[in-house]
Amino acid sequence: MSAHAVVTTADELLKLPGGEGKRYELVAGELRMMPPPGFEHGRVAMTAGWLLSTHVHAAGLGVTVGAETGFLIATDPDTVRAPDAAFVRRERAEAVGRTFKYWPGAPDFAIEVVSPDDSRRYVREKALNWVEAGASALLVLDPRSRSAAVYRPGGEVSTHTDATLDLGDAVPGWRVAVADFFA
Repeated sequence: MSAHAVVTTADELLKLPGGEGKRYELVAGELRMMPPPGFEHGRVAMTAGWLLSTHVHAAGLGVTVGAETGFLIATDPDTVRAPDAAFVRRERAEAVGRTFKYWPGAPDFAIEVVSPDDSRRYVREKALNWVEAGASALLVLDPRSRSAAVYRPGGEVSTHTDATLDLGDAVPGWRVAVADFFA
């Protein structure tokens, strides 16, 4: 595929050459390039992914994946999003099996970390994409305000700075202090 090729489908996105620090998502058939987000973003994303993965694996709940993992959450036109961390329940993971393409559908739960150049509109759009596509919940972590916003289906959003989150509806048994994400 040439450097100037038009990408409008998930299959075309999967064939794009990597390198040069470029990351992409496909939103309603539109290719969006995302620059590397920066150190604090990466630190918070890794911590959040580790906390999620530790709980999921200890309880035998399913599969966790890290940043850059694509989920095909809409087709015709295609939308492929990549959260900073995500969880898929064991039953769903076993039904699909191993796949080397994008996961078909939304994860059960996803985590997004706000990047320095993310607008509120962009963060909200992405959060709503996840829950509209079938995620039970989406956790948005903002390193600047050290806050956590939980998006759920039906437009429910709750924001926390000093609380213990009960995310058990999306990740069975998972309770975590907001401060732990930013420690």
